[in-house]
Amino acid sequence: MAEDCAETAPVKDGPAEGRTRIRLDLAYHGAEFSGWARQRGRRTVQEEIESALQVVTRSQELFPLTVAGRTDAGVHARGQVAHVDLPEELWAAHGAKLLRRLAGRLPADVRVFRVSEAPAGFDARFAAIWRRYAYRVADHQGGVDPLLRGHVLWHDRPLDLEKMNRAAELLLGEHDFAAYCKKREGATTIRTLLELRWDRVPMDPYAAQEGSLAVATVRADAFCHNMVRALVGAMLLVGDGHRPVEFPGEVLAGGVRNSAVNVIRPYGLTLEEVGYPADDQLAERNRQARRLRTLPGAAA
Repeated sequence: MAEDCAETAPVKDGPAEGRTRIRLDLAYHGAEFSGWARQRGRRTVQEEIESALQVVTRSQELFPLTVAGRTDAGVHARGQVAHVDLPEELWAAHGAKLLRRLAGRLPADVRVFRVSEAPAGFDARFAAIWRRYAYRVADHQGGVDPLLRGHVLWHDRPLDLEKMNRAAELLLGEHDFAAYCKKREGATTIRTLLELRWDRVPMDPYAAQEGSLAVATVRADAFCHNMVRALVGAMLLVGDGHRPVEFPGEVLAGGVRNSAVNVIRPYGLTLEEVGYPADDQLAERNRQARRLRTLPGAAA
């Protein structure tokens, strides 16, 4: 998946003159979407929201959205953030009613929960300091409750979370995650993995079977294409005994994709939250995030 591959791009800081930057906090169920980004002939989250925004503001202009983390087909979000630059007069005329009107226009599998004027220096993508995903796995022998199947992966072998967490510790910090990413032209694969852990959480109290879910929490400053799903795939091999604890770290050190590591299915993955610095630090974070990253000691 293209979680939120941050590429260096010459993007202007702040809205153009006469425009107001608006922050949108939103959620969606990814099953019927071909990901976030607009694609010709395919249904996407970006297109649904941009089209709804154009309709409810009665505008001839289509206002493009910038998102914190682009998600791929089948991936869900409930803490997604985007921004849009609207003409000042349009925001003044429609801002107070925009949330309710979007709720009436958008399809049921995408919702905007908050619409607010963004502080100076805010950029949904470049001002973010971390993104947090969760991947949910059921290792119950009988499978996944049918009502949970749309956002929980079934793994048909029991998982040892203690081993998986030991493996996860070896991946934390700043690394070149090329071995866990699908390379994109002009994009770096250097990321800082801030948190990676597995927890047992209770099954939905109304679920058909007893037991628990194995949930991975994955938080980093940014993610490159397929990174979360590949990391989870490597750790599932550790958890079910197919590979030793050291395996995910060895793959990382190898620097190239390993055929043993599967990029697992997207529907178990949800973007849960995006973190931003204090308002007075937004502009500086925005500038820092646009710089091409290298590891310490790497050749320029």
